[in-house]
Amino acid sequence: MANLIVVCGPQAVGKMTVAESLRDKLKYNMMMNHDSIEMSDKIFGFGTLAQKEFNAIFREEVFALAVKHNVDLIFTYVCAFEVPQEREYLTSLADLFKNAGGEFYFVELSADLETRLARNETPHRMERKASKRDVVWSKANLLKDASNHRLNSKEGEAWFENHIKIDNTNLLPDEVAEIIIKQYKLVANEKEEKEYRFGV
Repeated sequence: MANLIVVCGPQAVGKMTVAESLRDKLKYNMMMNHDSIEMSDKIFGFGTLAQKEFNAIFREEVFALAVKHNVDLIFTYVCAFEVPQEREYLTSLADLFKNAGGEFYFVELSADLETRLARNETPHRMERKASKRDVVWSKANLLKDASNHRLNSKEGEAWFENHIKIDNTNLLPDEVAEIIIKQYKLVANEKEEKEYRFGV
């Protein structure tokens, strides 16, 4: 049985660093949304039809294999909460893991725009996400999406039974990870480091 933790929130809110902390504390495997994006961009080019199709296939296969081989997984994701298809997609992921006997946990992060703009240019972000190294484009894209989409849920809006929303404006990634672990009573796996973070 495999569990899935989705760490969701707007660009540069801190999804990756929180997910990395959870990975190391729980010994879960991890897929950033940008793992498939960067790979598909590299092969098929930015925003092309082939890139979008490969990106979707990449993720679909990762989730299927995690369920098949009982691999607990963390996935980072940017959700436009006003788009019905987003809820349908995330619900399909929840059903996939729960129907196989696992659990689905939805973690939503929020932070003020000033904090996110500062985090958008951190060295760690530049290192892990090649497409964000063009900081002029990245900043413009962040501001555009913040204006055009609802990237956090409304007050009291819960999509899932296991749905926690955390304002991490003034919290360190390890602090957020500990809140999540305590909330859901998560227990670390017994794995060697190479099994869940090889080469990272």
